[in-house]
Amino acid sequence: ERERERERGRKGEEMFESAVVVDGRGHLLGRLASKVAKELLNGQKVVVVRCEGIEISGTFIRQKNKYLAFMRKRMNTNPSRGPFHFRAPSRIFWRTVRGMIPHKTHRGAEALARLKVFDGMPSPYDKMKRMVVPDALRITRLAPNRKYCVLGRLSHEVGWKYQDVVARLESKRKVISAAYYQRKKTLTKLRAKAEESVDLSKVAPVLAQYGH
Repeated sequence: ERERERERGRKGEEMFESAVVVDGRGHLLGRLASKVAKELLNGQKVVVVRCEGIEISGTFIRQKNKYLAFMRKRMNTNPSRGPFHFRAPSRIFWRTVRGMIPHKTHRGAEALARLKVFDGMPSPYDKMKRMVVPDALRITRLAPNRKYCVLGRLSHEVGWKYQDVVARLESKRKVISAAYYQRKKTLTKLRAKAEESVDLSKVAPVLAQYGH
């Protein structure tokens, strides 16, 4: 019986990657949030980077007016008790996901704890493989003639103070990333050239024994 339980535990661990890193740029806010919420509830850890590049359908002025109306909603006698109006794009996205999770239950709280959100792309996620969610991309889900706005600009206009800082850090990261990619391409070509030129006739029988 214990062996069966261990086997089940191992299978459960194999189902999930340690953490899925999602690049938020170019995704629609609600659609991305719903996909992320579902994965969190299923037990997957998710990291969302570049939240300032998330997009919202509708004109910018409409979305800004909606957010300003939301900011006026507060506790009359003691506003410090909430509701809390986040300004950073990452926290706005986090709050959107929270609304799609039963976060006041134990299961929901555990699910929300599996989510990490960032403005920009801090280390170590800048060196990890990033995913996109095709069902949530604006270019696939929104008609070409429809208006949309960027969450980073909306946040900046309602009080987020770090738009310039994040943009500066992103420009530095892109330079380093481009240099790394060029180096990787050069090494890949050299490896391919070396594999073509090397003579494996002497060791081929030995490699064949081991299935190579």
